[in-house]
Amino acid sequence: MRRYGQRIRVLPDRIEGYERLHRSNIRNYTIFRHGTDLFAYFEYVGDDFAADMAAMAADETTRRWWTLTDAMQEPLPDRGPGAWWTTIDEVFHTD
Repeated sequence: MRRYGQRIRVLPDRIEGYERLHRSNIRNYTIFRHGTDLFAYFEYVGDDFAADMAAMAADETTRRWWTLTDAMQEPLPDRGPGAWWTTIDEVFHTD
């Protein structure tokens, strides 16, 4: 298993609508907000992250969801090529 942390900004005038969208049907994925910064946490237990993310991106329901949420976000300039969220390196974990 690999744990992932990510960060992006939500537009200040879209915070309320963005949080309202995320209150239902979210499982095993957490998004925190600090001011206009969002922090996402998820755990990945598969064998091919790139293939699984591509399959998710091809899903019509997910694509409709992203049309709602992407318009409320401002990606950070240091994100990776082709990435929407900036992936953060894990530096510590304890169970």
